[in-house]
Amino acid sequence: MSNELCFKTAVELAGLIRAGELSARELLEVHLDQIERINPQVNAIVTLTDDLARSQASAADESQARGEPLGPLHGLPVAHKDLVATAGIRTTWGSPIYADFVPSEDALIIERLKAAGAVQVGKTNVPEFGAGSQTFNPVFGACLNPYDTSRTCGGSSGGAA
Repeated sequence: MSNELCFKTAVELAGLIRAGELSARELLEVHLDQIERINPQVNAIVTLTDDLARSQASAADESQARGEPLGPLHGLPVAHKDLVATAGIRTTWGSPIYADFVPSEDALIIERLKAAGAVQVGKTNVPEFGAGSQTFNPVFGACLNPYDTSRTCGGSSGGAA
């Protein structure tokens, strides 16, 4: 599949999945390929949860095949800022103080994204504690603009950009 899917809107992708023209697993694999190609240059994804994402995408496809109700984000890959507690996934807030912290519970936003059917791809780079207009931190370093690596991607959502 083409990486063009990575540039479609969430509404377009959800429509393709609901229509059966695209599976959650296919969509995820396209995104994982794009991450593998681009992330080494831009450092946007700091914790990749590809195994978890594959499991969630497969479960999404299976639930759709059974005719179960679909959430508004059913099968859509989502990466979370590394400022949001995510159960079982390292959450550093970009700080050496929390470099190895793994929360036991999800933040409310993560609970709601899961309930809506989102597939967890990983965590994105942020300035330390989210404080800054540029995305760099002592744990993961700088995040660069994917369209021009000589420019900043800004902050505090640099990895998400």
